[in-house]
Amino acid sequence: MTWHKDNPGARRGYHHGNLREALIEAALNLIREKGPAGFTFAEAARAAGVSPAAPYRHFRDRDALLADVAKRGFEAFTQALTQAWDNGRPNAREAFNRLGAAYLAFASREPAFFSAMFESGLSLADYPDVRTEGDRAFAVLRDACEAVIATLPKDRRPPPLMMALHIWSLSHGIAALFARGDRARRPIPMRPEELLEAAVLIYLDGLGGR
Repeated sequence: MTWHKDNPGARRGYHHGNLREALIEAALNLIREKGPAGFTFAEAARAAGVSPAAPYRHFRDRDALLADVAKRGFEAFTQALTQAWDNGRPNAREAFNRLGAAYLAFASREPAFFSAMFESGLSLADYPDVRTEGDRAFAVLRDACEAVIATLPKDRRPPPLMMALHIWSLSHGIAALFARGDRARRPIPMRPEELLEAAVLIYLDGLGGR
């Protein structure tokens, strides 16, 4: 990707680089400023320094651009969760806490991706690649829940899917309210990681897992 200015006051121009990547970066910047629903396709083109018609070479409309952003976000999210889980080493409980912390860290570190992934209002039926990548991220959490469930008393073990949905709801709620890295973050008199760890501990206590 190469940019140039014909003079100090000229608008940034785009020349024979990676147009798709320029549009992705422009969309991320606009999401940070306005949210995933707050900008138009033309604004993304203008932010990338290209003509209004140029984005159609890669995306049929703004939603398709957002879908690509969301897909990339889920790919990075899955990688972060997988690394944090680390196949449950050194034990499932410790790794489970790392997994929750990684969820919150991603929301704080990548608020634009986080918004595109969960707040864009995209139809997953229309963008199956986004759904596939989201399912891959959820699968990491479900696998972790299965490992933690195996440490519980046999008569207190919930279905893995149910537990994964519960923990996902806890993690996502705390991330969305208290751990995100944009202006939507709300103040809280403790670290979000501490809040999530305490909530998971209470949840597991209810299953006899202390």
